[in-house]
Amino acid sequence: MRVIAGSARRLLLKSLKGNKTRPTLDRYKETLFNTIQGYVPDSRFLDLFAGTGSIGIEALSRGASHCTFVENDREAVKVINENLKITHLEDKADVMTSDVLGGLLMIEKQGPFDVIFMDPPYDMGLELAVMRYLSSSKLADNETLIIIEASNETDTEELCGGDFEIIRTKDYKTNRHILLKRAKK
Repeated sequence: MRVIAGSARRLLLKSLKGNKTRPTLDRYKETLFNTIQGYVPDSRFLDLFAGTGSIGIEALSRGASHCTFVENDREAVKVINENLKITHLEDKADVMTSDVLGGLLMIEKQGPFDVIFMDPPYDMGLELAVMRYLSSSKLADNETLIIIEASNETDTEELCGGDFEIIRTKDYKTNRHILLKRAKK
């Protein structure tokens, strides 16, 4: 696993042993960042279910001004911090050891993020819980781009709940990226 582009380009990132996390494949990460390249520079980026931090670190490498990482696994948090040091991006990041909903509550006062990315464990309904939280949260406004990495079996319409609209879906072999914004009312 490596950083694809930007200031930390080609640097190798550490990963966790075993199957605790499911890092986004480099080719999927590259496709994702090609799609969202206009949103990343100078953005406030939120990486939920951060795992090794590779998505948030990619955003920082490509010019995001700040990234908040939320991860509940302490070993993964150590790896995120190590990866931030490897890439010399630690001064642009906050790393929280928390379950996602607890982490969202703690940062609620920070106001809206420009990009919110989440890659929860598949098929557990966690993305739906986060989307329900965001529907009444100040963390996502009309300009916030929300990206969900989910299994191909995820019910995308349920994620919208009337409060969000899908602006793009990119399907891969075993998963997909779903890009959403607040629905215009």
